[in-house]
Amino acid sequence: MINQEKLSIVGAGLMGHTIAFTAAWAGMNVKVWGMNEEDITRAKEGMNQKLKALLDYEVLNQTDKERILRSITFSVSLEDVVSEATFVIEAIPEDLQLKQHYFKKLEDLVSEQTILSSNTSGLSATEIANQTEKPERCVVTHFWLPAHLMPLVEVVRGKHTSDKTIERAFSLLKAMNKKPILVKKDVLGQVGNRLQYAIFREAQYLLEEGIASMEDIDAAIRYSLGRRFGVTGPFMTMDMGGLNTNASITSYLFKDLSDRKEIFPRMKELVENGHFGPKTGKGFYDWTPEFVEQMEQEREKELIRWLKQDLEELKVNR
Repeated sequence: MINQEKLSIVGAGLMGHTIAFTAAWAGMNVKVWGMNEEDITRAKEGMNQKLKALLDYEVLNQTDKERILRSITFSVSLEDVVSEATFVIEAIPEDLQLKQHYFKKLEDLVSEQTILSSNTSGLSATEIANQTEKPERCVVTHFWLPAHLMPLVEVVRGKHTSDKTIERAFSLLKAMNKKPILVKKDVLGQVGNRLQYAIFREAQYLLEEGIASMEDIDAAIRYSLGRRFGVTGPFMTMDMGGLNTNASITSYLFKDLSDRKEIFPRMKELVENGHFGPKTGKGFYDWTPEFVEQMEQEREKELIRWLKQDLEELKVNR
């Protein structure tokens, strides 16, 4: 799909450079702003690692790699990066005041027709735009990590977001070979994270109550829902299982599910003791360097398997 937007990314971190990678892969030229040269160097190194993996799995070839790298321009000058942009995606840290600051700053640097989009995973689209003069051209486009492998992008309508802004966002994302969905109301966590955290809450409840081990709870998702949901979402799954059966289960099970409003004790204790997961070597699991590498490779392999399937479907539908 051809798209005429001139795309710029504000932020060269993990999300920023993988969004840029996705756009370049789809044939677009994209400019990326980094805070400093170190930021840009890290982004380029990360991009080269991801390109190597895709070459190793024969998703891309050397010609593709060279074309992608030529299509991405990095700069520490925000003005240079966005001066000609018609669509800007902000991918800076999850801090509301910081995002508001940059949206206001960007509004002074771009044309009145330029769309300003945030990649926030949970902050309010309305609040991010509330200090701008033209909030109707502001929107959230939430890419999922890793952005170059995960097809979903949640397009969140703020209180003042115009229909035209939504249309342009969908057009750009489809041209990037993404699967955009519309979040009609500006709600915390959007759609994906609300579903994800509902599972997180019940998983922690099952662990805290001693109903199953951490490993078996993870296995329950990996070997059942994780596989089924790759084909059928929750509503289709309920239909296929029979609404009469699922209505009966709902009548007694909903009453027994966790409705906890606070962080569970075990997670609170881990965080208070500085155990954050792979980056600190411990979380719910013990993360040795070897285990980190193993799980990153397993996740990447599975996501690339799905990606190959998506690419085949694109070829068929063109």
